[in-house]
Amino acid sequence: MTKATLPTQLNSNIGGTKKVYNWNFLGKQYQIVYETIGQGNPVLLLPAFSTVSSRTEMKGIAQILANQYQVTVLDWLGFGDSECPPVDYNPVLFHQLLQDFFKSRFNTPIIFIAAGHASGYALKLVQDNPGIVSQLILVAPTWQGPLRVMGLPDRVRNGVKNLVRSPIIGQGLYYLNTTPSFLRLMYKRHVYVDETKLTPEFIAQKHQITSKHGARYAPAAFVTGAIDPVATRAEFLSYLSSVSMPVLIILAENAPPKSKAEMLAMAELEQVQTIRLPGTLGIYEENPQAVTEAIQHFI
Repeated sequence: MTKATLPTQLNSNIGGTKKVYNWNFLGKQYQIVYETIGQGNPVLLLPAFSTVSSRTEMKGIAQILANQYQVTVLDWLGFGDSECPPVDYNPVLFHQLLQDFFKSRFNTPIIFIAAGHASGYALKLVQDNPGIVSQLILVAPTWQGPLRVMGLPDRVRNGVKNLVRSPIIGQGLYYLNTTPSFLRLMYKRHVYVDETKLTPEFIAQKHQITSKHGARYAPAAFVTGAIDPVATRAEFLSYLSSVSMPVLIILAENAPPKSKAEMLAMAELEQVQTIRLPGTLGIYEENPQAVTEAIQHFI
């Protein structure tokens, strides 16, 4: 189904080698950007899904781990520097992308680190491919898109997604929800604890991510729950309990109440080791030193 190509090296954002993986899916080819830094045993980092999802969020963790490991960081299709086509973004698509990328890039078991919504996809990959991951770390794991967390019914969420995908009204709605002031508000409420880190330069970098052509399609799917890796807590816990290896969960103490409740439910499973750290949904970007220290202690 897929073939990896390692062609043009592009400008780096993490500090390593930035490449393009040409992914073939349902008869079409899409460009997936990824970056590799360091030498040693392989580590794969998956950034969380969000309106501003980008591999650059994992820069701090990647650069620290690169002192001992070869670290690869992926931009999901529709996010970051990867291609942003107006396709139907759904779990099947992302499950297949992750599996194809993994098989094209790695031939030995890896250390697997996934943040936020990416955690469910990581668990599914491990469940479907026993033995390909040596250690699994989930950082502030979540599985529900924002509108699902708010309790909106399926028909309303689907309606919002289709509206944002529409040519004129959708672009306007997306613009209103990605202005620098709105992004700063969202970061202050749910993503960062230390408001002083939300500098104009930081917010400008995040805003730039949202300005790419086609950037609204994948975030619309995330916000409305269309790419939730599972539909219920029970399903997520079933994935997690089926993993035979020990799993580290880094629980964000300041996460929103509903998100923290999900993390606490995960932490109750027998094979799960839990580290609690100050921070909220963006803990891996805001506090990379503390998060990486927990990861290094585990591995």
